[in-house]
Amino acid sequence: MTLNSGDVAPDFSLPDAEGNTVSLADFRGQWVVLYFYPRDSTPGCTKEACGFRDIYSQYQSRKIAVLGVSTDSPKSHSKFATKYELPFPLLCDCDAAVATAYGCWGLKKFMGKEFMGVMRMTFAIAPDGRIEKVYRKVKPESHAAEILADLPDLSL
Repeated sequence: MTLNSGDVAPDFSLPDAEGNTVSLADFRGQWVVLYFYPRDSTPGCTKEACGFRDIYSQYQSRKIAVLGVSTDSPKSHSKFATKYELPFPLLCDCDAAVATAYGCWGLKKFMGKEFMGVMRMTFAIAPDGRIEKVYRKVKPESHAAEILADLPDLSL
C-alpha cells in the first residue's frame, strides 16, 4: 500500500520503550512527525534520531509531536534512547504491522543479502489525521531540519 498526501493516516497503538501504549489518536488536534527507521544504534538511524533530538525544542515550541518507529524491542529502544538522550518516544512495531500499513516494510538488500525490513520514511500528519507530506528519500543527517523548513506554518 502506498500512502500519499491527503490520505488519512492509519491509526495505531504501539508500546514505547517503557511499555506505555502510544496511539496516533492521542495526538489528534496537533501535528505529528512519524518517522520509520530500520534499527536502533546503527549509524544512519543514530544520526537521524540525534538530528531530531538536537532541534527537538523547535518541534516542541511549535507543538509538533515526534514519534520514531522500528521493529526493535522495548529493551533495545530504551538503551538507544538513554544512550543518546532522545526526548521523544520510540515505538515498538515488533510484528511490523504499522510499518506495513504505512508502506514502510519490504524487501531490502544489504551486502548482497536480501531480507525484509523497515524502510526509512517519514510522514508529516496534520491535526485532522491526514497525511500532509511523505518523505520517501531521507538523508538522516539533515532530515529533522528539512521537515521544519518544509512545513513552516505548522503551529496552530
